Amino acid sequence: MSAGVTRVGVVGGGQMGAGIAEVCARAGLDTVVCEVDAVAARAARDRIAGSLDRAVRRGKLSREAAADARTRLVFTGSLDDLADRQLIIEAVIENPNAKTEVFAALDKIVEDPAAVLATNTSSLPVMRLGMATSRADRVVGLHFFNPVPVLPLVEVVTSLHTSAGTTVLVEDFASRTLGKTVVRSKDRAGFVVNALLIPYLLSAVRMAESGFATAADIDAGMELGCAHPMGPLKLADLIGLDTVVSIAESLYDEFRESLYAPPPLLQRMVEAGLLGRKSGRGFHSYAQG
Repeated sequence: MSAGVTRVGVVGGGQMGAGIAEVCARAGLDTVVCEVDAVAARAARDRIAGSLDRAVRRGKLSREAAADARTRLVFTGSLDDLADRQLIIEAVIENPNAKTEVFAALDKIVEDPAAVLATNTSSLPVMRLGMATSRADRVVGLHFFNPVPVLPLVEVVTSLHTSAGTTVLVEDFASRTLGKTVVRSKDRAGFVVNALLIPYLLSAVRMAESGFATAADIDAGMELGCAHPMGPLKLADLIGLDTVVSIAESLYDEFRESLYAPPPLLQRMVEAGLLGRKSGRGFHSYAQG
């Protein structure tokens, strides 16, 4: 285990939180998943069970390993059940107020003053979350990528207050315990990956918005002409168009550069509930179920 970390908590059981909890359980960690209520907690349990079953069907995981992972997972609707955790990873909605509230609450609930509070935010300042606690030196960014059980990268993001010991602990946890590849980033909006990726996605949206090319042609051009595994608009649909807008807004707020501003078409699609794969329609249409 990484530096003695055996008890992990994950706040949020959506697409990202469920993926993080799954890789923790598969790595042999005692993992508690906290959602807003019992109904959401059951949905998180079903989400992880479905992912484990798919891994078994595809030959990526043995039935025994999947069954073992299930025994290591506990689901709850109360943050109080995270009191004994050594490392807690927050993965709630990409909203600064929601995340700040979670960190302020965890700071009071978690018993061990040496426990680390990590955020899976894709763009928000880690410093802001750390300052909502009395342990800013133990707050760090631990940004996974979707789908978490498949993609090997984790960004470790340190604020001006994050201690060297916290950084070493989470890097060791991500690399040795979870088997991920770690890249370090300073605490700037978008970190490494999204600071590069989001302007590219927004450029593709603007191209489609202007009528210069269709979504299908834009994606085919980048897949077949540049050997990208997925075109930019398909990727935006996979990420979730609401998440793309949130990250773009964070980048624009920080840097005030026009390339980060979300285009009107993207904003209208989010307002219309056309969020990509998770809603069944974005720049492309997807069969439900």
